Amino acid sequence: MQNSLNSLISQLLGLNTSPLSVEQICLRAVVVYLVAMLMVRVVGDRRFAGKYAAIDIILSITLGATLSRAINGSAPFFPTLAGGVVLVGMHWLLAAVSCQLPQLEPWIKGRSRLLIQHGRINHSALKTSHLTEEDLRMILRSTGSLTDLDQVEFASLEPSGNISVISQSSPQVVNVSVEDSVKTVRIVIG
Repeated sequence: MQNSLNSLISQLLGLNTSPLSVEQICLRAVVVYLVAMLMVRVVGDRRFAGKYAAIDIILSITLGATLSRAINGSAPFFPTLAGGVVLVGMHWLLAAVSCQLPQLEPWIKGRSRLLIQHGRINHSALKTSHLTEEDLRMILRSTGSLTDLDQVEFASLEPSGNISVISQSSPQVVNVSVEDSVKTVRIVIG
């Protein structure tokens, strides 16, 4: 049973075959994409710095590596292009699935994590995100956000790796003048 499964996997992925068929390269592209996605989700939740989610980074790296083989001739040209098309198709498919099935979106794109709430740092969220308190303060400073944590209502680590900050609203003060015999009344809203 085990030998027949190993033989099937070897045949499907072309592990002992040269040259690879178009189907084998396409299947390898699917397997590499899924394994890369799993690695990013399992290895850690520290986000990639920048504007892109993990699935975008994975597509960039795997597509670049795949297409470079077609360019430098180390793999058959048309089958390698087909593998690249499969990678882009996987990216599109996962993006479409995450839009259609919102319950899968956190597994595909990641979820935001609340790092600061009402001026207090959520240390367990920092630990889970593999960030230190100094990392958080540095990011707040570098983005021009508030540096006094008491002024931060919420700060969240987004799936893209960016940290979004919502400042605490300052109380609004309204001065109201009443009749001449009444002194000024000060109303604080907040």
